[in-house]
Amino acid sequence: QVRLVESGGGLVQAGGSLTLSCAVSGYRQRIYYIDWYRQAPGKERELVASIINGDRADYLDAVKGRFTISSGSAKNTWYLQMNSLKPEDTAVYYCKPSRIAWGQGTQVTVSS
Repeated sequence: QVRLVESGGGLVQAGGSLTLSCAVSGYRQRIYYIDWYRQAPGKERELVASIINGDRADYLDAVKGRFTISSGSAKNTWYLQMNSLKPEDTAVYYCKPSRIAWGQGTQVTVSS
């Protein structure tokens, strides 16, 4: 059974850091494309970062220079390192590997 698990969210003060993790188990093929999205209350889900083949990354302008997407050493694991967090980064964060259904997401709350 394919399972997607997102973790690492929490409450942090502005200027702090968090690292989100995403792992897919039960899927035999290596996944080469993944997106991280976020959805704040009352807003549409937005694409935050993408990575292809473990090295080609793109970012939402609002997070460039602060967030880093990466692939883990274990198959089908990924991270989103978030530094210099701002209150406007508060949202539920979702990882979306290609061909895998949406997970529950992980809440990130940044206090001012």
